[in-house]
Amino acid sequence: MQAMVLTAPRSRLVHSEVPPPVPGAGQVLIQVRACAVCRTDLHIVDGELTHPKLPLIIGHEIVGVVAGLGKDVDRFRPGDRVGVPWLGWTCGVCQYCRTGRENLCDRAEFTGYTIDGGYAEYTVADQRFCFPIPPSYGDAEAAPLLCAGLIGYRSLAKAGKARRIGLYGFGAAAHLVAQVARFQGREVYAFTRPGDSAGQESARSLGAVWAGASDRVPPELLDAAILFAPAGALVPLALKAVAKGGVVVCGGIHMSDIPSFPYELLWGERTVCSVANLTRRDGAEFLPLAPRVPVRSQVQTLPLHEANAGLELLRAGRVTGAMVLLTPAGMVKGNPPTGCAGG
Repeated sequence: MQAMVLTAPRSRLVHSEVPPPVPGAGQVLIQVRACAVCRTDLHIVDGELTHPKLPLIIGHEIVGVVAGLGKDVDRFRPGDRVGVPWLGWTCGVCQYCRTGRENLCDRAEFTGYTIDGGYAEYTVADQRFCFPIPPSYGDAEAAPLLCAGLIGYRSLAKAGKARRIGLYGFGAAAHLVAQVARFQGREVYAFTRPGDSAGQESARSLGAVWAGASDRVPPELLDAAILFAPAGALVPLALKAVAKGGVVVCGGIHMSDIPSFPYELLWGERTVCSVANLTRRDGAEFLPLAPRVPVRSQVQTLPLHEANAGLELLRAGRVTGAMVLLTPAGMVKGNPPTGCAGG
């Protein structure tokens, strides 16, 4: 099968021909149709997330069709369309797993990081960590829901009942969670890179009541802020933008160092917290909710073999919404590549 393989950190992916994987007990073999490009993929390729499995097939926002079953698989049948997220396996017996916090499992395995992922024509996945895909979504449109959507949803939940929500970094996750927040009756304030007029216009088109540069103060104090951009310098800015009792949620798996800031910004029972991974419960709640909103993905698509170009576009901030890679099977199923034009 075709696969884009990472052989060493800080190197380009290699377009390779490799044997297709064989499903083990409890695993399903999936013919991949689409796999979204996530900023976490960049962190792995750039060596910011250390100790990946090598060689590695990255990619953890996978949509495909079950093509084979390992022993004892009882949740899916061949032909079922499924999605595979970042969290790929947990032990099920530790204190975190037993208390509904499997996202914190010390032995967890992660798709496209410690186990091979979706930048390939086929992958295998633990049946417990696969989700049925709502039929109203196409393959490319559904792929960002598996990470950008799920992490955005979990981050929004961390914001509690906040009415005024600030979203810092209006990319793949923010453009999805903004739709959920508006559906819930919240006000959305969008913060982008300075000069990103296209991102600000995209936010307004999705119902944001205000959009501006990340170094600006919003017209009203926020109840909560969610940071999707992996820039630690945004934490003090977000604290300055939230009212007393507000929360700043750091939604990325990796972030640059947070600079020192005066205690006054934290005082007033403001809170800073992180979001680590996701749980199956997040998927069970968000994926049925998405069609009701309805959440719509803005996607740009490229063929699988152009994965390096997709990563570079994401690195340069030239992706509106989400970038999605299509395998040959995905293109046959009516998902034509759009390049940089948007979808």
